[in-house]
Amino acid sequence: MAVESINIHPLDKHLRVDRIPTLYCPGCGIGITLGAMLRALDKRINEGLIDPNKIVWVGGIGCSARTVFYVRYDAAHVLHGRAIAFATGVVLANPELLVIVVGGDGDIAGIGGNHFIHAARRNIDIIVVMITNFVYAMTGGQVAPTTPRGVKTTTTPMGNPEPPLNAIKLVLALNANYAARASVTTPHYIENFFYKALGIKGFRFIEVISTCPEIYGRHIGLRDPVEMYNELKKRVKYKPKPSIEDADIDWEKGIIIGEFLERNNPSYLELLRGVYGK
Repeated sequence: MAVESINIHPLDKHLRVDRIPTLYCPGCGIGITLGAMLRALDKRINEGLIDPNKIVWVGGIGCSARTVFYVRYDAAHVLHGRAIAFATGVVLANPELLVIVVGGDGDIAGIGGNHFIHAARRNIDIIVVMITNFVYAMTGGQVAPTTPRGVKTTTTPMGNPEPPLNAIKLVLALNANYAARASVTTPHYIENFFYKALGIKGFRFIEVISTCPEIYGRHIGLRDPVEMYNELKKRVKYKPKPSIEDADIDWEKGIIIGEFLERNNPSYLELLRGVYGK
């Protein structure tokens, strides 16, 4: 019997179990994120609202993007920063598909920032999950667009002089239909937000604040996986209706999570059908 045909865990049917254990470092939060996403997806499939044969995962380059290696669905591992562009092509080629993009903050907001902006502006019918660990982790710990000001990285040894990019604020300023933030210390919110996103049209964005003790943690003095997880857990604060100002990430004041945006703007596919009648 093939290894991947043996389902020991309830989520095994969604995974390429022959590729597990994963390559992730001890204490990495990406596995927590993927597990929460799959639980939400499993619920939608069991409810008969999603056809598992019409799901496509897309990832670019980086630790987070490699989640597409482990899911038992059609998936594409594409160029650095081009996951959203590729996903846009997929959904335009076949509008019946549910397209899920997973990537890190470097891949989505840095290298792929232009695609991120215009996909939100167009309200493209995709879900984007950005796992934020505040650094380019896989390539050695270089400064990322989300790196907090003052933090030392391999390319900012004196401390990052730049203000960080706030992806939630960016999405709020555009035409997207959904934006939320969760943390790997609150997997139930990752699951809840992803479950909701699976039932909404248009561009849906979820940021997940994650632990990376191996790379980012050593820069901020939190190299121990348990210590870093507990420190993040202390700083994460859920708010039912967070404001735009609440979207600012401040390690000392706390990181607000919650649903920042939900609306019903026409999606890009709806706009196209309005023009072409198909």
